Amino acid sequence: MTEQPNANPQQPGDPARDRLAPRPLARPAVDPAQAATFGRPHGVDGAFDKLYQPSGNGQSAPGLNLAPPTPESLAEAFRRPPGAEGVVLERPHGTNGSAPSANGAEDPLWTTTSDPWRDPSSGAVLAGPAVQQDSDEEKDAKRPQGALLSLPEVLFGRRVQTKALAMLAAVALVIGAAGGLIGWWFADTGTELTGQASISEADAAKERPAGSIADIAHRVAPTVVSLEVFKPGAEAGQQGSGVVIDTQGYVLTNEHVISAATADAATKVTAVFFDGKRVEAKVVGADPKTDLAVVKVDVKNLTALQVGKSSDLAVGDSVIAVGSPLALQNSVTAGIVSALNRPVTAGGDGGSAPVIYEAIQTDAAINHGNSGGALVDATGALVGINSAIRSSSAEGGSIGIGFAIPSDYAVKIAKTLIKDGKVVHPDIGINASSTVAGSSTMGAQVRNVAPGGPAAAAGIKEGDVITEVGGRLVRDSAELLVAVRAREVGEVVPVRLVRDGSSLVVDVKLASD
Repeated sequence: MTEQPNANPQQPGDPARDRLAPRPLARPAVDPAQAATFGRPHGVDGAFDKLYQPSGNGQSAPGLNLAPPTPESLAEAFRRPPGAEGVVLERPHGTNGSAPSANGAEDPLWTTTSDPWRDPSSGAVLAGPAVQQDSDEEKDAKRPQGALLSLPEVLFGRRVQTKALAMLAAVALVIGAAGGLIGWWFADTGTELTGQASISEADAAKERPAGSIADIAHRVAPTVVSLEVFKPGAEAGQQGSGVVIDTQGYVLTNEHVISAATADAATKVTAVFFDGKRVEAKVVGADPKTDLAVVKVDVKNLTALQVGKSSDLAVGDSVIAVGSPLALQNSVTAGIVSALNRPVTAGGDGGSAPVIYEAIQTDAAINHGNSGGALVDATGALVGINSAIRSSSAEGGSIGIGFAIPSDYAVKIAKTLIKDGKVVHPDIGINASSTVAGSSTMGAQVRNVAPGGPAAAAGIKEGDVITEVGGRLVRDSAELLVAVRAREVGEVVPVRLVRDGSSLVVDVKLASD
């Protein structure tokens, strides 16, 4: 309020002159927003607008504007979505209020189990995060792909001229070539002991024509087996070789290879083929006097070795020995025929009788374990069964003198064993020994004559020296035995002998042993 002049001025000395006049009323500036919110409506002088009548729901009379319009940013953030006039706000968490519940009724504003924020008496809890859900159209829409970068942009971050890029490549090539030449020069001249070797190589692989040793070995290998003779519980066994002579499973070998099996039925014989297949072999028959035996295996689709004629061999012919020396399966050695019709005395170990047979001598390496294996000619045909060796060492290693039983005689014995299981041999009925050195006559001297035997019937006496049997020369007792066994039981053969310095011939009818 403003100060008014005094209508009745006081005189000096009047006590009213000492009182202060009222100070001016300070009216601070009012914020328009607060004035619009808390001020009286326009045209209202009193405390309440006479037109304002509070209703039961707290709403004012229609048409009364108590506050300025809401800012657009707040209205956009908190108002209902466009076109959603029937949407009820404050739906439970997980819905946007745009659709009614499944049963058609509107969802309650709050429940004590699903949304405790709507319960005024519940404690405060955290709700789920505000996650923006993309519509199906937005998910299916593909983002636009920008332009692809070129090689210069990838390497240099911006475009370059093609000419500059070509020059850069040329410089890099020149630098690399120069470095390579310098490195080659240092490597080539760095030391006198190292350098680049010039090695000559063959233009083609080694030729293996038909009839070569490699070709023969390849064809013969499936027909030669390794034989293992072992008694259960024994610490050691016997080992040798065998030859398949018939596709039914008959295998020809030496008698001394399977002698343990013929003496003891508990001893087993196992045949091991070149591909490693192992099968049991049964003894068909054995002949200790000729050192030959036959075993049989039960194997389908066997390959049998073709049998040649040992009588066609000549000294110097090429031969190949195939077997398992020292348990080394499928070993092949080559040599020649060193001699034919060589009487050989073998065996006699452990009290057994020595074996005498007429053999093929060869220098093809034969060792222990080759026994019973194949001796084949240059065509790959069987011409002998490897049986024995001569050795100058205690270990019995090969010194190039090996012996094989001729195939003509071995196959004949094998057929008899397969048919009858045993073999009978012709016998002359005498015991003989070789004449001593210095004797006037070389041959087999008769030591005794079996009573009633073929020799006694022919008039042969003790002391006679037999020099020929059937036209074959006899120079010692071994040749006499092989000459007689070369004949047949019941055959009559001329025998030439020397008695008291006189030569005479007698006919002897051979009997069975």
